[in-house]
Amino acid sequence: MRLAVISDIHGNLLALEAVLADITTRGVDDTINLGDWVAGPLWPRETFELLAELGIPSVRGNHDRWAVDRPDDAMPPAGRFARNALTAAQCETLHARPETIDLGDILACHGTPTDDMQNLLEEPAEGRLAPAPRETVAARLGPAASRQVVLCGPSHRQALVTGPDGCIVLNPGSVGCPAFADLPAAANWEHRSPHARYAILTRRNGKWSADLIALDYDWDRAAQRAAEAGFPKWATMLATGAAP
Repeated sequence: MRLAVISDIHGNLLALEAVLADITTRGVDDTINLGDWVAGPLWPRETFELLAELGIPSVRGNHDRWAVDRPDDAMPPAGRFARNALTAAQCETLHARPETIDLGDILACHGTPTDDMQNLLEEPAEGRLAPAPRETVAARLGPAASRQVVLCGPSHRQALVTGPDGCIVLNPGSVGCPAFADLPAAANWEHRSPHARYAILTRRNGKWSADLIALDYDWDRAAQRAAEAGFPKWATMLATGAAP
């Protein structure tokens, strides 16, 4: 079994197209999306339409939920940009995605199995994003620790770890948003790069492994798009991979 895992596209159509093209060369059986389809000042409508056309199974990210749940004054500017580019029906489609997808041995979620805004594997520590203690990860997994694999975002940070009871936790990284342009604390986090990221989960002889993939794409064009939309911090983040 080979499963391509994508997450946190954030409306970056160019990065998504690069990832989808690469997936076609990898001989995967299926693809799953862990949420946050469109929130960003790039190509939200086009990204939504491509994902909807492909029909990739998708969980709901916090930004997908906010497309309906939050009023304008409680939305990040990039989220408002994306929502304004979509129809009401498209926003409802995002909101209607499931919080988790159960694949038997595999559970897919956006954040943790019970909280779409909580990182599963990381937490802030002294102004940076650090690996969460083992007992914290175990508590966040809860009953899902009995699964063979849990798939998660939303830290945009690729990782493969063994959790409690041998549970594998995979974060594929972010397809289209390597850092957090609107989060001041992110400026103190580790160095990142502007590559489009995803992962392929493979089961052979009953054991799991993963390829963590980082792809080149035209991130300068994506940065230009953000700048033209009036989001200079997003432009810097997309061009460098680092929060400004």
